[in-house]
Amino acid sequence: MANLNDHMGRPIVAVTGIGVVTSLGVGKTDNWAALTSGTSGIHPITRFPIDQLNTRISGMVDFLPSSSKGASPLTYELAELAGLEAVTEAGLDSSDFGGPLFLASPPVELDWAERFSLYNSDKDKDDTAAERLLRVARSLRELDIFETTQFGSIADRLADRLGTRGLPITLSTACASGATAIQLGVEAIRRGECDRALSIGADGSATAEALIRFSLLSALSTHNDIPEKASKPFSRDRDGFVLAEGSGALVLESLEAALARGATILGVLSGCGEKADDFHRTRSKPDASPAIAAVRAALADAGLSEEEIDYVNAHGTSTPENDKMEHLALSTVFGERIGSMPVSSNKSMIGHTLSAAGAVEAAFSLMTMREGVIPPTINYDNPDPAIVLDVVPNKKRNAQVRTVLSNSFGFGGQNTCLVMAREPV
Repeated sequence: MANLNDHMGRPIVAVTGIGVVTSLGVGKTDNWAALTSGTSGIHPITRFPIDQLNTRISGMVDFLPSSSKGASPLTYELAELAGLEAVTEAGLDSSDFGGPLFLASPPVELDWAERFSLYNSDKDKDDTAAERLLRVARSLRELDIFETTQFGSIADRLADRLGTRGLPITLSTACASGATAIQLGVEAIRRGECDRALSIGADGSATAEALIRFSLLSALSTHNDIPEKASKPFSRDRDGFVLAEGSGALVLESLEAALARGATILGVLSGCGEKADDFHRTRSKPDASPAIAAVRAALADAGLSEEEIDYVNAHGTSTPENDKMEHLALSTVFGERIGSMPVSSNKSMIGHTLSAAGAVEAAFSLMTMREGVIPPTINYDNPDPAIVLDVVPNKKRNAQVRTVLSNSFGFGGQNTCLVMAREPV
């Protein structure tokens, strides 16, 4: 009989379903084939005019029906696709999931297409644009536009579609959001509040405004000429991240409940750690102390030592400062071993999927363990001598990986780390 509780007497949390959508395609099969072959999903932007913009590339998902309909519809479709794939793989009813939903999604605002539509529907040209928008909005008799501006509307629709239980939770902790959604699912099962939970991270918010805002922070790569080579984590000539879209979903279950219904165990969520910065609205703390603390908290929660981690799925954004900070955090925690243990970045191929990143990368981490293949860090042609890491450069590596640490270090000092295992202890 398998041990059903962890080292702290809590229910072991198993993964029984995985779903993924990125610029590389829909579903685990296409994504994994592209990721392990070193294929990039980064491409020129075609969704909106890019004249005069410093950055003209992205990892946008341009092949879905909602790709041209705005951030809210696209985020919903991304979340629904990943959620359906995960629930179906778990062998559960895709319209009656029977557990809570935790959704990580981007902050919401009125899409520009809707602003222009509202503005142009009013004939009074004397008022300011804001006054006209408000007047038209007050006269609307349908809820479609209103709902796109409500932070919880995507989760509400998903809850109805998938038959989840209770009030769906929507959260936004910047680039750590997807990992936080998984953490909330893990904690709900550990507390005995449910036998299963659905955690989804989705982001379809690669809008013109988002691009400009990140550009003003000097956070984006401007290597426009060869898009697929723009994201180069841990390289000396890295110059910023690539804005991207995607979604990741995990069905989480107590090991006892999963085994009782004969589910296939795809992996285990062993530990979660989170710590907040207190330094700057966007920059990481220079001494990396919150990131260090988050890694150590995740290891302690999992009951594992530093020596028991086989692979790190790095946050690896390709920004000069974040990569430097992450190396400092990892080298502090793992010591001299960090130079020889594999540490690769999925973002080198899919870009930074923002609110979805932690969930997408957790999905890829679980697949790494199941398949025995570590995806590469592509574009690693100019190593940074100040960052000594085995980044699995340019080509995949076959390896037996039993445990993974997946890092998510977000703007505003949101740091969440997940420890996953191939099998229950």
